[in-house]
Amino acid sequence: MKKVKDFIWHEHMSVEELLDSFGSLGYQAVELAEAGKIVLKMKRAGAKIFLTFTSNMVTSGLRGFFSQLCKLKIPNILVTTSGAIEEDIMKSVGEEFEIASFNSDDTALHEKGENRVGNIVIHTAGYMKFEDKMNEFLTNIYEKKKRISASELIYEIGLMLNDENSILYQSSKNNISIYCPGIADSSFGFQLFMFQQKHPDFIVDVIKDMERITLDLNFDEKKGIISLGGSISKHYAVFAALLSGGFDYAVYMTTSHASSGSMSGATTQEAKSWGKIKDDGEAVTVNGDVSLTFPLMMTGVLDKMKKEGLLK
Repeated sequence: MKKVKDFIWHEHMSVEELLDSFGSLGYQAVELAEAGKIVLKMKRAGAKIFLTFTSNMVTSGLRGFFSQLCKLKIPNILVTTSGAIEEDIMKSVGEEFEIASFNSDDTALHEKGENRVGNIVIHTAGYMKFEDKMNEFLTNIYEKKKRISASELIYEIGLMLNDENSILYQSSKNNISIYCPGIADSSFGFQLFMFQQKHPDFIVDVIKDMERITLDLNFDEKKGIISLGGSISKHYAVFAALLSGGFDYAVYMTTSHASSGSMSGATTQEAKSWGKIKDDGEAVTVNGDVSLTFPLMMTGVLDKMKKEGLLK
């Protein structure tokens, strides 16, 4: 049995060393170190890697990190929610989100046209710019295609953005599919609705993507998932993998717990009962705020990938 080791700082300690030291520290630090090992194994094995996340992470500064990972071609497939698509576009066209407080006066914020997400504020005025751009994007797409899958729609929008820190831009540029099964949600979905009122023959086909994502996977290839948060983005990915034998590698990072029976809190062990993760699959669940755990874990892994020549 592995022994607990005291954590000792030393000058010029790297993130890679820090992450390695967590493996003998105890509690969630051990799980985080294990997550790093599993992600590295995914890449070494040439696995097809899913990265799933919810919109609140794109609200934060993780958005640029997700984009960078796409540029480095770490994930092969992204699954996310409608709000993530919306906010990536908003930031791409110049909208800046601001740090506020979890204890803000929300009534005062509303009166000033400011909307709070945790301790981050989004200005209502930013949605006006977003609406104008969406109308422009959808008009351009409509001229080319009247019926389109959600993933194709997102791909086309990504091609029209010019922002290196955009998830959509980098995904389109690097041929990484983005699936958004709940695309009708949020202001993004509302803009689709408004556009369709003027163009009734414009159809966004969400079901077509279910065919695409399932046919894109097979029983013979290695598959891995890094799931940040839960919700529909997590379930869409694990269900798709279930149909092709389940994931070989899985890392779940969440603040939710299994006691509620929710998909957000469901552990990797629970997933094995469904066949979403293989019986012998290497998997770990890390409980904690993803804005802390993911960049810490992933930075250490990137350091190792760089040394091993696994980064393109």
